[in-house]
Amino acid sequence: MTKPAGEAPHYLRIKDAITARIAEGTFKPGDRVYSESELVASFGVSRMTANRALRELMFEGVLTRATGLGTFVSSQRQDIDLLQIRNIADEISGRGRRHTAKVLIADRIRADATIAQSLDLAVGIEVMHSLIVHLEDDQPIQVEERYVNPMVAPDYLANDFTRTTPNEYLTKVAPITAFEHFVEAVRPDARVRKLLGSKPDQPCLRVFRRTWSGAAVVTCALLSYPGDKYRLEARSGPAKTAALLNGRDE
Repeated sequence: MTKPAGEAPHYLRIKDAITARIAEGTFKPGDRVYSESELVASFGVSRMTANRALRELMFEGVLTRATGLGTFVSSQRQDIDLLQIRNIADEISGRGRRHTAKVLIADRIRADATIAQSLDLAVGIEVMHSLIVHLEDDQPIQVEERYVNPMVAPDYLANDFTRTTPNEYLTKVAPITAFEHFVEAVRPDARVRKLLGSKPDQPCLRVFRRTWSGAAVVTCALLSYPGDKYRLEARSGPAKTAALLNGRDE
């Protein structure tokens, strides 16, 4: 189909139509949106154009696709910025929401080979361990399992983590000079799924974080987020609209 001079590409018209219906409330989070076939019939475009519009909206986090079921409006997602470390309580309050925390574990354990290697300590040394669920307006949004080097932050377990977060305390006693993130989309185990209130087939984003203060490893943590509420973000310059390389402007 040939578009008149000056008219927006057809895939952009489709995107604008879908996002307008979401903005006006015709489509709500969880609602099924048009299929490729329906878009082809309604807009008189090729299947490639309809597919591109849907793919770009999924890439942007507006839509999500369930195999065999269709394409749906995503729940509102928050970005995880991989290029910085922020206090989750500050993130939540910055959105005008209320942060609370449930402390499930706060104890000392003997480091196995994996934990010892992560903290750059000897196997069997006693380290501090915490398991905390962070909630936004009473909805669980992060499960934080953390191991702490006792030689860097010996008073870690003396804190009330319903009043201050581990991040807030640790950055005060051992300012971060370096960190690393590893990210996976995983099917959570039964414990994490229960703590996040996730459905059995719902994936989660799991971030492994390790931080240093000077030459010492301070902590390593596994941070699990519900996959339908968060997406990853890493940006080194001014924000730009993502451009997909495959497909044509029609």
